[in-house]
Amino acid sequence: MQLNQATDYAFRVVLYLAGLPQGEVASGVIIADRQNIPPRFLQKIMRMLAAAGLVKSYRGVVGGFALAKPVEEITLYDVIVAMEGPLGIHRCLADRKACTRDCGQECPVHQALAAIQDRLAADLSSVTFAALAAKANNSIRG
Repeated sequence: MQLNQATDYAFRVVLYLAGLPQGEVASGVIIADRQNIPPRFLQKIMRMLAAAGLVKSYRGVVGGFALAKPVEEITLYDVIVAMEGPLGIHRCLADRKACTRDCGQECPVHQALAAIQDRLAADLSSVTFAALAAKANNSIRG
């Protein structure tokens, strides 16, 4: 399993916005430039993050983007789901009919993968952008 480039860019965007004073709006041009993201690609990413309720967009001369909720409430899991869709490490976890053995019950592989997926989701949900922004600020200062 590998996250796509758009998700990596989304991590950068949310981390950048998390490092700004609460409520500060950053222009798309500035975000694209500072995070080395192609501007047209940034527009797509921002639409997806906005649709997931993670960022707000503001129009006008002083328009741009800001986080839509407190940075302490935004996790790696939230961004991954916004960009990639629901977490699923195997197709049978989402749809038991996807099993080519036509299993009506869970097999031992399904059980093991379900437990791994649950732990992965929990781990990703435990990492907030507030914590990541604090680490980024410490590494800049240190």
